[in-house]
Amino acid sequence: MKRDAFVAGTLACLAPRAASAETLYAAVERIAQTASGITGVYARRLGGSVADVSYNSEEQFPAASTIKLLILVTAFQLAENDAGLMDRIVRLRAGDMVGGSDMLQNAAPGSPYSVRQLVRAMIVKSDNTASNALITTFGFERINATARRANLKHTQLKRHFLDYTAIVRHSENLTTPHDIGALMYQIERGAHEGIPTLASSVSCRKMIDIMLHQEDRDKIPRALPKGTPIANKTGEVDFVRNDVAIVDPYGDAPYVLSVLTKGLQNYGDGLTAIRKIAKTVHASLTRS
Repeated sequence: MKRDAFVAGTLACLAPRAASAETLYAAVERIAQTASGITGVYARRLGGSVADVSYNSEEQFPAASTIKLLILVTAFQLAENDAGLMDRIVRLRAGDMVGGSDMLQNAAPGSPYSVRQLVRAMIVKSDNTASNALITTFGFERINATARRANLKHTQLKRHFLDYTAIVRHSENLTTPHDIGALMYQIERGAHEGIPTLASSVSCRKMIDIMLHQEDRDKIPRALPKGTPIANKTGEVDFVRNDVAIVDPYGDAPYVLSVLTKGLQNYGDGLTAIRKIAKTVHASLTRS
């Protein structure tokens, strides 16, 4: 009887955790299926050995502007071996100047900007001209090497932003919810635990501080309680709405959430799905 009671008690302790994980997956799946396209989700709490929820997380999606995080990490990696990199002046090339460039919209070919200014414009404003200038400066091979070193097996930067010739050739910038979430997880781990991961802990904190000022708050941040610190990067192209975030990066229990979509026929239901998933994941992962 004592052994049976011990086993029953042990199973009772384990059951709520298993049921909770199953319920979260089921809730995410149900919400994802309300969107008109395909949705992928990856969430993981800092310190967790596995994902808290993984739904279509290995499926490749158009990265849109979330791929700019790969350029961000590359910039800080290079700066650690080149103390003057962030202050180095880059002169804009005409070929790098495209639409979706709110911060550099009045710039002219040859206009000088520091790498630091371009990095901030790329993340805070999601400025495409700034992003293209950094791609040209660092090169595709070096940026994709960042993905390989981070073990992002299904992530690739294949073209500049709004390069319509490359788009016609079906050269696409791709990632998965797992890959882009894992990239953010390593940034948060480095900053929070004070250890080198993708870059030094100091660099990781600087990247988070930039993302905390990212101005598009219409997706994951909109669903979470007001005042919640969120370091995120969104992305939008035709039929695609994406967001990846570190929630409460300097708090006691931060977590990473990525929600990617593709094939959307209705952007409204895609945005609604992202917000509902974010709200559901947050409620589950912050439950006491």
